Amino acid sequence: MRLLGVDFGFKRIGLAIAESEFGIITPKPSIDATGTLRRDAENLSIIFKKEEADRIVLGLPVEEDGNLGKMARVCQTMAENLRGYGIEVEMIDERYSSVEAETALRQEDLKASQRRKLRDGEAAGILLERYLENLEKA
Repeated sequence: MRLLGVDFGFKRIGLAIAESEFGIITPKPSIDATGTLRRDAENLSIIFKKEEADRIVLGLPVEEDGNLGKMARVCQTMAENLRGYGIEVEMIDERYSSVEAETALRQEDLKASQRRKLRDGEAAGILLERYLENLEKA
């Protein structure tokens, strides 16, 4: 199964692709958010088709106390918009994924500007790792 990981943000949208049979995850360049969820969903549906993905794994920003805040509701709306394009969407807790991505990139001794360009794709890759781990446990 081919998965498109999406780390949604109001400025940038992180992307990664996973081949679940092989466990290979490839971060992709992030795209700029448009400021409109419908347009962002449309752009993601185009990427989804281009990548020949079977499913989108979208990060769900759960707050530290486990509650769903404003950004989680925004991401749930994004998931519904994507489903409107006939796309199967799974949501996964994205807590600390950006922190993990930043930590991994710091270990590669990259400059701050380089890390900033790569962080969102790396975070999307972490979402896919978590999703695949959950599939293995099931």
